[in-house]
Amino acid sequence: MLWLIAAFKLLKGLALFVLAVGALQLLHRDLAEDVLHWINMFRVEPAHRYVQLLLDKVAMVNDRRIEELSAGTFLFSALYLTEGVGLALNKNWAKYLTVVSTAALLPIEIYEIFAGASVAKFLVLLINIAVVAYLARDVRRAE
Repeated sequence: MLWLIAAFKLLKGLALFVLAVGALQLLHRDLAEDVLHWINMFRVEPAHRYVQLLLDKVAMVNDRRIEELSAGTFLFSALYLTEGVGLALNKNWAKYLTVVSTAALLPIEIYEIFAGASVAKFLVLLINIAVVAYLARDVRRAE
């Protein structure tokens, strides 16, 4: 089970790293123009209400916001990669780190369920509760 959690943390860490690097590629670009290009490429009606909402949101994104999002994504990537490597090496500090960091996000996940419940959100919450419970029990057993 520990290897499965470690692999999942490593996968999330790598995915976030790629996402953060990709976000940096958007610096100094006209995002609204890029989105409009893709809308036209997929032959989506640009006057559609949801497309207009998307274009309005994208128009508000500036380089500073992209840098902030990328920095936060890099930080979470580093956290998940650290957890994944530590768990793969069966280190107790990694178990503690994973319990604390995962448990700290549970209130946000619960809030998200109340804000707009979905099966995916509920499953993520259940998986994270199971990870916290498993690792907390494993740490206590090792003491």
